[in-house]
Amino acid sequence: MSASPEKLDDWLNKEVVTEDVITAFPLTAMGATLNREESGDEVPPLWHWLYFLPIAPLSEVGPDGHPRRGDFLPPVPLPRRMWAGGRLTFHAPLKVGEHAKRTSTIANIEDKTGRSGRLVFVTVQHAIEVGGELKLEEEHDIVYRGAPQEGARPPQAALAPEGETWSRTVDADAVMLFRYSALTFNGHRIHYDYPYVTEVEGYPGLIVHGPLIATLLVDLVRREQPDATLESFAFTALRPTFAGQPFTVCGKPSADGRTVDLWAKDHEGYLTMRATAALA
Repeated sequence: MSASPEKLDDWLNKEVVTEDVITAFPLTAMGATLNREESGDEVPPLWHWLYFLPIAPLSEVGPDGHPRRGDFLPPVPLPRRMWAGGRLTFHAPLKVGEHAKRTSTIANIEDKTGRSGRLVFVTVQHAIEVGGELKLEEEHDIVYRGAPQEGARPPQAALAPEGETWSRTVDADAVMLFRYSALTFNGHRIHYDYPYVTEVEGYPGLIVHGPLIATLLVDLVRREQPDATLESFAFTALRPTFAGQPFTVCGKPSADGRTVDLWAKDHEGYLTMRATAALA
């Protein structure tokens, strides 16, 4: 698979529309996975990732477990793919029983060279609506990297900040990763295939999903301020988190309670994700 930067730009503004019915079972199953009970018919923030799932036949799945590139997503010729971050605005909650439509657009493709080699960033915009009412807007950043180079030094890690007001330690073991992969129909082998993630992609262990960590950060806000309404959320993944070692999600609300600084740190205290939540 090869594609020049010019050819990748051919995918700019490409659009696809997906429709789904908001059903109750994924919400119940996600609640069980996060060890919390959900009541009511509203979809909690970020749990919309349980819907509008890409259902590709196995014959169209690539070696990493994802659908082959070149259909909606551009055919980036780099083997390693990660969820780099995102920005979301919540206008109104999705509700069980609604028939929803998501319009997805390739908004930006950036081809650059970093210390570890070539990097390609793809930004996808999503707009979810029900009956013409806009419910949610999202920008989703994907980063593609080259194969690990033998003897290459890992990027410098930064220690997580201190002084959190809230914190919760999570043990994301292989079972939790399997459940989240199943709930999001995510076939990416870095989350469940130990030989693949260590021998092919060169990581030391199974990788905790970036969206799962983001969901746990929002879940921390919901546990600490259950009556608050989330207006917007932005997050950036900075460093992989690996299964088998507990990690911690942390939060520090502003003095007026309108925003919350959020971050995740691994068992060694290194910063793995930063986020900001705005509350109504």
